[in-house]
Amino acid sequence: MALVSVIRRWHLREGVSIREVARRTGLSRNTVRKYLSNPELEPSYPTRKSPSKLDDYEELLTSWLFRESRRHRKQRRTVKRLYRDLVVLGYTGSYDRVAAFARQWREAQQEAKLQASKRTYVPLEFAPGEAFQFDWSEEWQPINGVRTKLQVAHFKLSYSRAPYLRAYLTQTHEMLFDAHYHAFSAFGGIPERGIYDNMKTAVDKVGRGKQRQVNKRFYAMVSHYLYDAEFCNPAAGWEKGQVEKAVRDARQGLWYDAPSFKSLQELNHWLHNRCIELWQETAHPEFKVRSLAECLEDERAQMMPVPAAFDGFIETNKRVTSTCLISHEHNRYSVPASFANRNVSLRVYPERLVIVAEAQVVAEHVRVFSRDKQGPGKTIYDWRHYLSVVQRKPGSLRNGAPFSQLPEGFKRLQTILLRRPGGDREMADILALVLLHDEHLLERAISEALAIGEPSKAHVLNCLSRLEQPQRPQPLRTPPALKLVTEPLADTARYDQLRRARHEI
Repeated sequence: MALVSVIRRWHLREGVSIREVARRTGLSRNTVRKYLSNPELEPSYPTRKSPSKLDDYEELLTSWLFRESRRHRKQRRTVKRLYRDLVVLGYTGSYDRVAAFARQWREAQQEAKLQASKRTYVPLEFAPGEAFQFDWSEEWQPINGVRTKLQVAHFKLSYSRAPYLRAYLTQTHEMLFDAHYHAFSAFGGIPERGIYDNMKTAVDKVGRGKQRQVNKRFYAMVSHYLYDAEFCNPAAGWEKGQVEKAVRDARQGLWYDAPSFKSLQELNHWLHNRCIELWQETAHPEFKVRSLAECLEDERAQMMPVPAAFDGFIETNKRVTSTCLISHEHNRYSVPASFANRNVSLRVYPERLVIVAEAQVVAEHVRVFSRDKQGPGKTIYDWRHYLSVVQRKPGSLRNGAPFSQLPEGFKRLQTILLRRPGGDREMADILALVLLHDEHLLERAISEALAIGEPSKAHVLNCLSRLEQPQRPQPLRTPPALKLVTEPLADTARYDQLRRARHEI
């Protein structure tokens, strides 16, 4: 249109002749007259097509490419094979021209599929309590002043459209199981089925059509909560389009207004309350006069009550090192010394780690997430796990890393005792009292011994025994029926009457 405007301005405003306009633009005079007679006509140029030796074989090559695209990937003929077949039929051109044609044909086919999928949709309709949709999203949020990458679990009930979000640091199985329990508890029931994509924590292998090899732990959770799990076709996000839209809306709304938090627990508490507020504030997209909370009440009547939480741990086998440690996610955790150089079972929960051996829980730690996978990680000690080692090697108290976490009273006593000869053995014996007595009572006994000024093992034992002595019982109240009419007198002089005369002095 810019060229037409220039031609019209030259001829009609400046009086330039058609011959001069044609000379300036390089167009023919007939073309210039056409543009002057029709000002809305856009300049168009025919598509340039250079002659090629492949022109006579394009139709044949197109049929071959279509046929090969319908075959299994391992049975398809390569472009080089197609080129050799064309040469046999008389093609004298280059291989690059055949490869370029095949590449353009595949791109055109892919573009046609994308355009067809974008233009057509199937409206979905769900009954109350019929289904929910689930998806993960990745978000960034400041936690304790540090910008942290979060993995957010999104749930959305298909009928009431009520959303629920819960944030984690990873997308592992234990996080997935924990998210389901919190979502079902918030919704107040469990729908008949859940709709998922083919995430690795749920699907081990994708088969043809709807065939899926479901992960055993995920299947155990589904069996516990008694609902059916359905999986979308690959690259068919429209099959769970409600939760896909919820992820996008949360980034524009909920996360945009989110404040900073001191911990992940505080963030999840805020998400829980914020989701409940959204249920009250948001109108249903189809039932305009009703809120999501009102539709959710209708849906709760059709959902199954929530049972006890699924014990969603992931169990792995670990080898305890000679320093009584096991490793998990670049971090190390202590184990009782009696299990050193042995195999134990580690049960991983979202917020804690449980070590099991010989069918008993032998240790438990708060789970630590180390974001720097290249670093050495963190080591979490429990000094009680090393007491049996200290009994044999009391000298390890001086520089033992686990004993830097002793309570303050224990540290003060240790500082005093290690200055004396044999103080390390004495301190080891005092620490061993934790295995037989209440730790809080022992700490009080140590505080009382420190108040004396010269504490020792004997002082600590004396204070501990006094703290553990039961209080003197109150005298019994004699019932009236058992009271004596004549109370006995405590008179020792009566015993003198028993003495004979020869004993008298």
